Amino acid sequence: MSYREDKIKSLAGLNLDEKTPKGLHNLFKRVLKGGMHGLCFSPYEEGQKPGDIISEEQIRRRMKIIKPYTDWIRSFSCTDGNEAIPRIAKEFGIKTLVGAWLGDDPEINKKEIAGLIKLAKEGFVDIAAVGNEVMYRKDLTEDELLAFMYHVKKAIPDIPMGYVDAYYEFSHRPRITEACDVVLANCYPYWEGCSQEYALVYMRDMYNQAKNAANGKKVIITETGWPSFGEGLQDAIPSFDNALKYFINAQVWSNDDDIEMFYFSSFDESWKVGAEGDVGAYWGLWDKDEKLKF
Repeated sequence: MSYREDKIKSLAGLNLDEKTPKGLHNLFKRVLKGGMHGLCFSPYEEGQKPGDIISEEQIRRRMKIIKPYTDWIRSFSCTDGNEAIPRIAKEFGIKTLVGAWLGDDPEINKKEIAGLIKLAKEGFVDIAAVGNEVMYRKDLTEDELLAFMYHVKKAIPDIPMGYVDAYYEFSHRPRITEACDVVLANCYPYWEGCSQEYALVYMRDMYNQAKNAANGKKVIITETGWPSFGEGLQDAIPSFDNALKYFINAQVWSNDDDIEMFYFSSFDESWKVGAEGDVGAYWGLWDKDEKLKF
């Protein structure tokens, strides 16, 4: 075995540190133009938050912006106007991973599940996601979540169904993993304090942990991303350059290794500050005014 310059730090991604700001931005534009497997859809305009009714006009306007860059979109709810997201996505020829948002309100949960089943039977759902990080938040018990999952599986048996959570939950909760047709794993090196320099290596390990737990089932990365502004977390530093580098490396890896990945997120959403601190508002590729940030 001998020295190969192109393999040095290849597991950590491309060598982007020597690129000028202009070179980095040009590479970002080329990668973006090359397209993504999937993109998490951010529906909320400035001043809106979950629970507010979103309009078809704002969904259609934002869908038009992202249409040239992604094959799939992921939605998070089937109520309050969110049920229009997969319908409008289909108008644009975009495939859909549609989520029912489950929490600690039984009535809302029933409406979400009913909405997901209705959309699926109407032909608007390519993959059904029953809940997002419910175990992480401890909103439901495993048995309660499993009851919803099996209910959806029985109602729409021909559509792949899974549950979304942090990658490590699938090794900790084998009953949930067994219930999934497809394992839907969120992988955030940022939220575990990893520096951008080693973030791709870290995400590869996250993915492989979920893959090992899946026992041969398909694993999809349902969220990953890097904030462009805000207070850092240990070695993870938000910045425009770090967000650019993470996006480029994640997309190149996704394409090269045929990893199905949904990038988080499409647009900045200010309401997320309350849940995540100042970084919460800055995960988008487009800003809150729907302008490309990079």
